[in-house]
Amino acid sequence: MKKNITTALLSVLTICSLILAADTLQAQTNGPVASNAINQASVNSDTPASLNSLIEYFDKKGVDLKPFLADSRFEIYDGIGDRFRKSAERRVLTFEEYQRILGFEAKKRNISGFIDANIDQLKIAEAEYDIPIYVIAAIIGIESDFGKNIGSFNPLNAYVSMYSENYRAEFARAQLDELLKFTERNNIDVFELKSSYAGAMTYAQFIPYSLNRWFVGDDIFDMNNNILSVGNYLAHFKNITGSVERAVFRYNPSQMYTDAVMALAAEAEKMYN
Repeated sequence: MKKNITTALLSVLTICSLILAADTLQAQTNGPVASNAINQASVNSDTPASLNSLIEYFDKKGVDLKPFLADSRFEIYDGIGDRFRKSAERRVLTFEEYQRILGFEAKKRNISGFIDANIDQLKIAEAEYDIPIYVIAAIIGIESDFGKNIGSFNPLNAYVSMYSENYRAEFARAQLDELLKFTERNNIDVFELKSSYAGAMTYAQFIPYSLNRWFVGDDIFDMNNNILSVGNYLAHFKNITGSVERAVFRYNPSQMYTDAVMALAAEAEKMYN
């Protein structure tokens, strides 16, 4: 599998280099040579079907994906689908074991410090979105350890890897589309971003679709913006589902995750009451 993906990646990079070279030659000669080179590259039988179809999809949307795939920082994450399949939420675990994996006890000790440091903004979010401060704090605690861990992956690489591996390919393509819209709108170098293996970013761990719809503010690494954004997201789904707890479930569709968030929020509330 690794050898096939590596071969596929080398083929894409070769094609991208050929296309970029053709563009340069066209500029120098003002002739049809570049067009011929592009046509030859586009029908090259060695082009991997998975990534070539991704390139074609974005071409139709007016987005040139090739420079991203030719960037030296681009890489395929081998076996990315296994990370999803082996996630804590998908294992058969007791709730106590799940809490241990999350570092629940440490988060319980640290949540009051986070609340104290951000109490003014948490109260603003609670008043604006009618979401308890303890639930917002618990979400940020479980998602990023109160802003200490935002992931070590790159979201573009993650989504292209998912597509290449044909793991949730349509989801990955849609999120890549949302990601490139977000980075273009905010003038961000996409390779400077860090994410989880699922492409979730910021202290709130929003996927690109959520960033584009529910993130509040421009700076995704401003904790005040993240607090408001979690409130905004939960308020939206509270209106749909009728409860805060079911809105938390929409944040991560796992009952154990929902139970962990609500338990951490309850522990925090006890500290202040």
